Amino acid sequence: MNGESNAVPETMVRSQATTAARANNGRAFYWSVRREIWENRAVYLAPLGVGIMFLIGFAISTRHLHSTLHGMGAIDPKLYQEAIGMPYDVAAAAMMATAILFSFFYSADALYGERRDRSILFWKSLPVSDTTTVLSKVVVVLVVVPVIATAFSIILQFVMLLYNSAVLLGDGVNVGTLWSHFPLGRPSLLLLYHLMTAHALWPLPVYCYLMLVSGSVRRAPLLWAALPVVAVSGIEKLLFHTSVFLSLIGGRMIGNAPGLDIGPQDVIPTGPMTHITPEKFLSTPGLWIGLLLSAVFLFAAIRLRRYQGPV
Repeated sequence: MNGESNAVPETMVRSQATTAARANNGRAFYWSVRREIWENRAVYLAPLGVGIMFLIGFAISTRHLHSTLHGMGAIDPKLYQEAIGMPYDVAAAAMMATAILFSFFYSADALYGERRDRSILFWKSLPVSDTTTVLSKVVVVLVVVPVIATAFSIILQFVMLLYNSAVLLGDGVNVGTLWSHFPLGRPSLLLLYHLMTAHALWPLPVYCYLMLVSGSVRRAPLLWAALPVVAVSGIEKLLFHTSVFLSLIGGRMIGNAPGLDIGPQDVIPTGPMTHITPEKFLSTPGLWIGLLLSAVFLFAAIRLRRYQGPV
């Protein structure tokens, strides 16, 4: 009887300990992601700077907006919509390019930076595992960067729309047509989907490879990351006169992934003819092969960080 009565409290204690450990791990992971955002402020400063410069150029270009709209009023409505919508597409493309560049350079410096400034000694003294630290950096690339880029794109396009409206109202032009052409919700969702699939999940093995190199070399991680790619591509070219390996790497980096059916008249994947096809993306063997390679690179990066110190 005593053994059975003692078993219940011991089971409850173990359950409570497991729950507390999970909560602590969750808090550690949350604060690790916040640490990455705090230490890498370019994740929001870069799109902010690009947005400000784009708004300055857009404000200058609106000097000819009134005459352009009046001149195109009697032509094909599709051409009219393309003409007034082009700056908004370019704004979304600018945010997308900023996100891609940040993810690339962030991955190349993710584990090298803390070794270079010797902050790795401080972070290793905290009760945060190497797995939590490395995975928090992956979450920045997979989630934080696409969400921030999409948010800045929405804000930028909305400010452009308000400025356009103010200019037209000042000239006595009806702005109803302008607002009817820009449902910001759907293009923003398309942009977020495209960033998370084509520019986060699809190039993930490249980002994880850069993180692995970043945690292993003592200097110039980008150079050391590029050397194996150049060597393998050169050997392939000499032996087989092909460039398959380089094309695979390039396709990953530029986001050449299935998952969006883009209309023939759409410049970027936010146009009205674009359709989301997640089943096509998820059924691609290249996606799962890339995720498997990413897991291998991350496992190696986690193991390597346990034994690495400052450079």
